[in-house]
Amino acid sequence: MPSLTRGPKNARKQVDDRRVEFERRVLGAVEELLADGTPYTEIAVQKIAAASGSARSTFYRYFPDKSQLLIRMAELATADLFDAAETWWRADHDDMTGVVRAIGSMIAGFREHRYLLLALSELAAYDRDVGRYWRGRVASFVDVVRTRLETDRAAGRINSSVDPIATAVVLTAMVERSITAAFAASSVLTDDALAESLGRAIWLVVYGDAPDA
Repeated sequence: MPSLTRGPKNARKQVDDRRVEFERRVLGAVEELLADGTPYTEIAVQKIAAASGSARSTFYRYFPDKSQLLIRMAELATADLFDAAETWWRADHDDMTGVVRAIGSMIAGFREHRYLLLALSELAAYDRDVGRYWRGRVASFVDVVRTRLETDRAAGRINSSVDPIATAVVLTAMVERSITAAFAASSVLTDDALAESLGRAIWLVVYGDAPDA
């Protein structure tokens, strides 16, 4: 007997595939339009739609406004970036090499999507929806770090004086602002040097005065 759900499932998959393909085209179009230095707020919806090869009506079917567009594009652009860091925080920590590698992956992801992410950082300061999204995303990462620090402190792997919440906030802000600042202006820093410095700073803050350090 033929499956009664095969048709609807296939239809949903086709819809999902079309959305993914559309969003990827829009992401590429937005980043291309930002690359010449045009502020995100000055890029018209019609221009984004034309650059992505889509109709204005199609754009609004997926994104009610440009704030929601930026939020969705940021989700796509930062997925791998956050995953690299969260994976390290959940893994075993033997030496500084792992955190340097994770930060290097974050920097590489930021470089690939730097125009979009710099626009996100700027708009988050004054756009209510974008700011709420970004603060929530950063807060979820802070929670990952806090949880690991609490576990390590309870197990005696880090100094008992480490405050998990405060340290998680400090480390997250340090990485976010350092990477953003390095890309926001001309810098003599290489990606490797930035990754090495941030990785070393994180390692020393967390494990520098550990009981068996």
